[in-house]
Amino acid sequence: MTLIHVGRPPQSAYDPDRPISSLLRTQIEHLYEAEKRLPSRYQTAVYVNAIKTEGEAANYIREVTEAIHSAHQDAARVRRTSKGKRGLEIAAVADERSERKRTRAIKKKRGSSRRP
Repeated sequence: MTLIHVGRPPQSAYDPDRPISSLLRTQIEHLYEAEKRLPSRYQTAVYVNAIKTEGEAANYIREVTEAIHSAHQDAARVRRTSKGKRGLEIAAVADERSERKRTRAIKKKRGSSRRP
């Protein structure tokens, strides 16, 4: 794969007190939509319409990005720990049900042959 070297942006590229652009506003709205789909414990309490500067936008973007990463890591951890257990529990329940069905069928056969 070919590496493409990108130079550092100038210091004037980021001004935390500069008003946000429409592109940054759109990115904030997309992140807000993603944040709403997260479980409540990962959601921030930021009112996105109050974000007016690049510094505030940067803080919000960082918080939501970290929350998304945390939610995915926690979900992966839960999937890993319960992955093996779930299959065994289902198999055990299926075995119990089939055992009950066999027992009932045997009892019905015995019961019908004993009656006159």
